[in-house]
Amino acid sequence: MDEKIIMQEKNHRISDIKEELKSIQDGKLDGFIKKYDEDTRSGVVKLVDTAKKRMEKYEDELLRTENLKKYEKQYKDYGYICGIDEVGRGPLAGPVVACAVILPVDCDILYINDSKKLSAKKRNELYDVIMEKAVSVGIGMASHERIDEINILQATYEAMRQAVSKLKPRPDILLNDAVTIPEVDIKQVPIIKGDAKSISIGAASIVAKVTRDRMMVEYDSMFPGYDFASNKGYGSAEHIAALKEIGPSPIHRKTFIKNFVND
Repeated sequence: MDEKIIMQEKNHRISDIKEELKSIQDGKLDGFIKKYDEDTRSGVVKLVDTAKKRMEKYEDELLRTENLKKYEKQYKDYGYICGIDEVGRGPLAGPVVACAVILPVDCDILYINDSKKLSAKKRNELYDVIMEKAVSVGIGMASHERIDEINILQATYEAMRQAVSKLKPRPDILLNDAVTIPEVDIKQVPIIKGDAKSISIGAASIVAKVTRDRMMVEYDSMFPGYDFASNKGYGSAEHIAALKEIGPSPIHRKTFIKNFVND
């Protein structure tokens, strides 16, 4: 056997190298590649190739994330920049939840996107990172009763104002997902599909989604039969069937379910 291969096998077993690759952070892949690039064993060659592909994806993500900061860079002279988004305008049950987030200027959080484009697992992972690294996070919500009382649009605005009011420090500019919030004396920039175009709005969409989803899971145990843990209050076929059979729960929006239940 070639002396070089014998030394490679002696110093680094392929199984150990595989575990090393599994545990290494994306930002440190370059060191892994340099370390094993000259190892001629076929198993190691495949692992290095895997590392190179991972590194390409990582570099693409770095570029995508940098592009997500377009609006944050455009308005950087304003000071504290806040991203705002909501979740829960469409469901038949539960609250509408809004989130306002101020991220650090040098924000290095990767994989932020429109929360609907992320898996539940990824959203939960990013929720923890955002909550840890954000300058400030504010949550606002309007209950099903409030939605019935003032309508979903006004309830959404109310939840957004609550979220902004909880931020410390006070933001100097708001980047909003598509809307302009009434009764707010802070400069606002509405951005269509902003949760996929602004890192701040994307972060807000993730925190709002995770917050509301966790609430609906709790409601599922309180009001069984509607599968709130799965449908999160949205009008799935199973949810509507249960609504017709069981009748409304205490958290259903009366103005949203008129077509499915008798008065």
